[in-house]
Amino acid sequence: MRIEDFDLELPQELIAQEPVHPRDHCRLMVVYPDGKIEHRYFYNLIEYLSPGDVLVLNNTRVRPYRLRGVKTTGANIEILLTRRLSDRVWEALANPSRRLHLGTEVLFDKGLKCKTIQVREGGWRILEFNEEVESYLDELGEVPLPPYIHRKVKEEDYQTIFARVNGSVAAPTAGIHFTDELLERIEAKGVEILYVTLHVGPGTFLPVRVEEIEKHYVLPEEIEVTEETAERINRARSRGGKIVAVGTTVVRTLESVAEEDGRVKSYKGKTDLYIYPGYKFKVIDRLVTNFHLPKSSLIILVSAFRDREIIMNAYREAIRLGYRFYSLGDAMLLY
Repeated sequence: MRIEDFDLELPQELIAQEPVHPRDHCRLMVVYPDGKIEHRYFYNLIEYLSPGDVLVLNNTRVRPYRLRGVKTTGANIEILLTRRLSDRVWEALANPSRRLHLGTEVLFDKGLKCKTIQVREGGWRILEFNEEVESYLDELGEVPLPPYIHRKVKEEDYQTIFARVNGSVAAPTAGIHFTDELLERIEAKGVEILYVTLHVGPGTFLPVRVEEIEKHYVLPEEIEVTEETAERINRARSRGGKIVAVGTTVVRTLESVAEEDGRVKSYKGKTDLYIYPGYKFKVIDRLVTNFHLPKSSLIILVSAFRDREIIMNAYREAIRLGYRFYSLGDAMLLY
């Protein structure tokens, strides 16, 4: 398939710049396997869940990995820390990257500084800091926001209410719509709520640059599924419960650790699973997700879960009705 098959024209005014309050009052488009569409609100999600089902959420937390500094020449530069290699050595992206040459020093507040010790393809840099970095992040760092969000957003508005495990450069935004009250109501209905971890990496911001989507790849990301979570998912499936993934990160996590028969095993490590049409899902029965960027690996994934034409028709309907798109926008339930 070609990347143009996943393109559509999206009016800029439909790109959400701020979240809805309360969180669960955003719109929810429900899409059935036959293409039938219902228009609801996110707090109606509970009506589509049954006792014995399992709702799986990603408990990763976005860290303030964006640092603003100046070169010794006085030029401003922005650093996005993407992977910790040791206490003082990090993989990073820079904006603008052309300003960060081998040996370039960048100065930050509080005496923190770094030097470029390696230049890699694709704009990647390896930076060595003069101090352990993590202890500076809460004071000096900013939570990275997607490039299409142009307003200042409060950090708490870009975290899920169940964010617990530090490590992401972007939020698992399908989970942002949940409130404590909604989760309590869902649990009271007899739906089991479980958590996995996938630390969202910088690849979430990178476009698909190949014409044939089968040739695309995604960057590895850290995941964890505990033994208890795996056992509870397997137990629920054996009793006929549906596995409802909240977000593409949960889909990729569970599908990465599922056997061919759908049994989930515990795992802590990395995944580079890339899901595109033709993929045979092993464990996921339903998917809660946001409206994604055209020509992205995320819209490709949801088009694998549901027929591509059904997804593209749903997106066109969402545009016609003024749904809000992307990270802070409205939600979709693929039932």
